[in-house]
Amino acid sequence: MSNYAELAQKGKRLNWRKLNLAQDLVEAFGWLCIVYVVFTFLLNGGVAGIKDLQTALGSLERITALVASMLLLIQVLLISRVPWLDKLYGQDKATATHKKLGKPILYLVIAHAIAVIWSYSITDGVSVVDEFLSLLNTIPETVLATIAFGLMITVVIASLNISRKKLSYEAWYLVHLLGYGAVMFAIPHQLIIGVDIAGIPMAQYFWITAYLFVALNIIWFRLLSPIILSATHKLVISKVESESSDSVSITITGKKLDKFNAESGQFFIVRVINATFWWRAHPFSLSAKPTPDKFRFTIGNRGDDTKLLQSVKPGTRVILEGPYGVFTESRRSEENVVLVAAGIGAPPIRALAESIQQGKVDIIYRVRDAGDAALLDELQDLADARGFKLHVLEGNRRSDSSWLPTSFAESVSDELALQNLVPDINKADVYICGPKSFSDSVASCLERVGTPKSRIHAEEFAW
Repeated sequence: MSNYAELAQKGKRLNWRKLNLAQDLVEAFGWLCIVYVVFTFLLNGGVAGIKDLQTALGSLERITALVASMLLLIQVLLISRVPWLDKLYGQDKATATHKKLGKPILYLVIAHAIAVIWSYSITDGVSVVDEFLSLLNTIPETVLATIAFGLMITVVIASLNISRKKLSYEAWYLVHLLGYGAVMFAIPHQLIIGVDIAGIPMAQYFWITAYLFVALNIIWFRLLSPIILSATHKLVISKVESESSDSVSITITGKKLDKFNAESGQFFIVRVINATFWWRAHPFSLSAKPTPDKFRFTIGNRGDDTKLLQSVKPGTRVILEGPYGVFTESRRSEENVVLVAAGIGAPPIRALAESIQQGKVDIIYRVRDAGDAALLDELQDLADARGFKLHVLEGNRRSDSSWLPTSFAESVSDELALQNLVPDINKADVYICGPKSFSDSVASCLERVGTPKSRIHAEEFAW
């Protein structure tokens, strides 16, 4: 084992211990909060008071509300991209957990709503529909709770795969802002009429603190901090250059940009300040190694705002939120590195290639047309200057189950082709970036040739 590998392994073991400890503490705190709300429910006679159907429904609506509310706060925090969480888990893991919580929260909220209305209808001796209308007319907080429920359902529908395929990124982004609205509309009825919170000082302090913690993290890290930092560093678009028929590189300059602590492979949420884009932002990866006075992003035309962004004028002010992501060389542990890119994954791979100074590096670039592939010339120049090996795989995919182009014979398996390109790939750190189907296919292929999962680093470009 080389000196680099030995030092890297020692450093990685130390970093992983620190990372695992921090993750354990955060996760333990989350579970502790859930245990606390269940404990307060039991302490307030949540189970002991069950005598019949009406009281059972009353207990059900209480516990489902408490657990759903806490899970919802955790879910919102996970997707809010606050830096301290992003450094611990990265966008992919945080987003995956956020998605997993969606269904349990929805089921709990539905059970809560049904239990509340059914319980009150038994008490009042009227139908469920009449009781619901009565609650809307007599308890103002019920109206807000109903709006919150409707907003939550809208977000869930927009999150379904069938909906995501039809929605543009901009539409999806706007719909998901409703998630914050659902939380806000749910707060009043919980604090004012919630049996386990209203009139109980300790419970009120706990929940108000929890809501404020999540809200302040979002307000500071997602709103105020980006505005203040971008204004302080005087961020402005200085150059827009064509890279291919459907992509451009946008260079943003400013003062003391090293204060952002950005690394190659990371991405920013970019908000262009003009009449068209100021109210919505988009995630873009760095396509060059960041410098103290310059960031560069390469943007492909995907048929939405990305097409309009290609014509943005130099001199336009921007707000950057980030950097985000753990798709960086700091996760590297081996001397050998393989960088695999396709389509929109080329920018972060190109930036990573520029930042790597030591070791054997192979770059695999999957393109449809080498004559019109973004950043291909720059990757070739980097490979020539650093002694890297660049493999350009050109053409359409030979099948839905393969990531290889049609130039490879059907008799050559994906695994054999990969090992022929890079014989020692199972002893390397591999960074993959591209469309999700491509990344998943390459990652699966890597596992079949013996590359440990811990050395496979993938950045998912999906929302």
